[in-house]
Amino acid sequence: MQTDTPRPMFDTDELVINMGPQHPSTHGVLRLVLKLDGERVLDCDPVIGYLHRGIEKLSEHRDYTQIVLLTDRMDYVAAATNNLGYVETIEKLYSLEVPRRARYIRTVLSELQRVASHLLWLGTHAADLGALTVLLFCLRERELVLDLFEEYCGARLTYNTMRIGGQPVDLPPGWDKKVLAFCDVQAQKLPEYEQLLTGNRIFMERTKGVGVITAADAIAVGLCGPPLRASGVLRDVRKDEPYAAYDEMEFDVPLGVRGDTYDRYLVRLEEFRQSLRIIRQAVEGIPEGPIMGKAPRLIKPPAGETYHAIEAPKGELGYFVVSDGKSVSPYRFRVRPPSFCNLQALPQLVKGHLLADVVTLIGTIDIVLGEVDR
Repeated sequence: MQTDTPRPMFDTDELVINMGPQHPSTHGVLRLVLKLDGERVLDCDPVIGYLHRGIEKLSEHRDYTQIVLLTDRMDYVAAATNNLGYVETIEKLYSLEVPRRARYIRTVLSELQRVASHLLWLGTHAADLGALTVLLFCLRERELVLDLFEEYCGARLTYNTMRIGGQPVDLPPGWDKKVLAFCDVQAQKLPEYEQLLTGNRIFMERTKGVGVITAADAIAVGLCGPPLRASGVLRDVRKDEPYAAYDEMEFDVPLGVRGDTYDRYLVRLEEFRQSLRIIRQAVEGIPEGPIMGKAPRLIKPPAGETYHAIEAPKGELGYFVVSDGKSVSPYRFRVRPPSFCNLQALPQLVKGHLLADVVTLIGTIDIVLGEVDR
């Protein structure tokens, strides 16, 4: 009697699933097409473009002053550094001299922004892994930074806080003392984060050895910022190509060894301390003088092109601007955003790991989709 061939107990076919674009752990409208073998990730294809921003093309139809507003809307949790990168690009194209006091104020604002951005990253990254208390702690300190920005420029998210040629307003009375007081508070709170995470067995098991990328691979794939430095590559625009007042500041660039998720956490944690160190130096050394250079009311740079980069919280943020010398708008406006460049590494990071690790690895590269879909 003929019997039917027994079927295997488990189906060994590869499974293709969509993660996002509405998944909360993708940190925005990011869609990942994952190819799985059980719980193991075989391949990953990031799909972007759901925000339809068009900021680069919009900027080519706005005058140079109006574009500052649009830069706020890219990395909307780090608007001040977006402003800084753009205005310095136009100043470079126009050969404008920025007063020293304005450069010091810009440095303070940029490092406050770095602290605020890293606080949001640390809190959401920890929450993705189940440590909700860290999120509450980080938001507590981030509110203090937003209070400082609100007192300076009246806004808490998109600041429009810089102008081509300098700063729109001077420091409010007593603001510098409040910044130094915040630095003291933040320095006292950092050990609380470390106590909750650095030696936590669950956190270490979820991050150590997860998403390892070597220095050579990190360079090849275009990583920048903390993920690149966590792989042991000494690259920081503040040191290599100083801007604002960073050439007058003393600070160290933290580096990782293993290039895994845990190292990326440690690098950003040390960046907190270095940012506080820079803020204290800049606040205590702010010189007297004007806050605006001799910039014309109508900005019309001479014909030419330029590229300028800064070290934003998420990595190297660059602007490429072309002027035809006749228009009050750029002929070509192009942004090199760190979130977009770092997202390229995600497929390489997740291969071979479990589906649960995908959430960890999205968080560790710290992306904002407003900057990716610019």
